[in-house]
Amino acid sequence: MTETFCNNLQLFIDFKKAYDSFRREVIYKILIEFGIPRKLVRLIKMSLTETYSTVWVGKNVSDRFPIRNGLKQGDALSPMFFNFVLEYAISRVQVNQDGLKLNGTRQLLAYVDDVNILGGSIHTVKENAEVLVAATREIGLEVSADKTKCLVMYQDQNAG
Repeated sequence: MTETFCNNLQLFIDFKKAYDSFRREVIYKILIEFGIPRKLVRLIKMSLTETYSTVWVGKNVSDRFPIRNGLKQGDALSPMFFNFVLEYAISRVQVNQDGLKLNGTRQLLAYVDDVNILGGSIHTVKENAEVLVAATREIGLEVSADKTKCLVMYQDQNAG
């Protein structure tokens, strides 16, 4: 019988309606925390307040309704705001230095709204995921349990 051990765990986290769910007041605080000048944050706030939308239903357009959370779809600045907010949440996880190193970087990869937590043990991945979920919940993001997946890789001790 060959002996195996868990060599790597990866938790792929997906967020529900990522662009639509941010709490705007939190976005402004994060921008200030990252050193964005308050005057610029006030201008950003002005561009995000009093926003409205309509929806096409068949051949008819709905009445105008207010948008209170999230980022503007199609706005050139929205991806940058999203990156600041996700970086804020990720920085909370990076405090835990117990984890798997990949090219000298510890335990977490992110691309757009997808996050991959790496670890050498279930405990490490679970702990980092809990920190990330708490930080993203504070921002207004919610994890999509249906789209979140875990990959466990094993290495055969006797393999050459």
